[in-house]
Amino acid sequence: MSEMDTILELIRKIRVGLLTTVDREGHFHTRPVETLAAEADETLWFFTDRSSPKVDEIQHDVRVSLGYVDSKEHLYVAVSGICSVTQDAQRARKLWAPDQRAYYPDGPDDERLALLCVRIERAEYWKAPGPAAYLAAADKAATTGVPVGIIGENHKIK
Repeated sequence: MSEMDTILELIRKIRVGLLTTVDREGHFHTRPVETLAAEADETLWFFTDRSSPKVDEIQHDVRVSLGYVDSKEHLYVAVSGICSVTQDAQRARKLWAPDQRAYYPDGPDDERLALLCVRIERAEYWKAPGPAAYLAAADKAATTGVPVGIIGENHKIK
């Protein structure tokens, strides 16, 4: 399995991430989003209301970042890329789940429904061990006087 495959698998597992855009004043704007698809072509797909502030922010500055955390499993993913906004009823139907009706009562053909597509440019993930490993590393660092490096796995892609 490639490192990108690992990134996509972790994103599929965690599903909800924090999407950060840049507003017109240059400030970061972060909000939770549900990842509907993490595809092999290194794209991530999300639904949004086409009148939401994030659409305007993305049309102004296409650079975005996403962060994913599974604190119970000690898994962390950071992604940055280029985002586009589209309306594609066929893809919306493919990504559709019944719980989305809470936001889009008219279903995947709802006029307000837009899709966000993030093309991953850079990504990084961490798989950390549990608290016992950190205590052992702290004990070793205290004994040797040498700080530890990364505890667990850390991989950067692109």
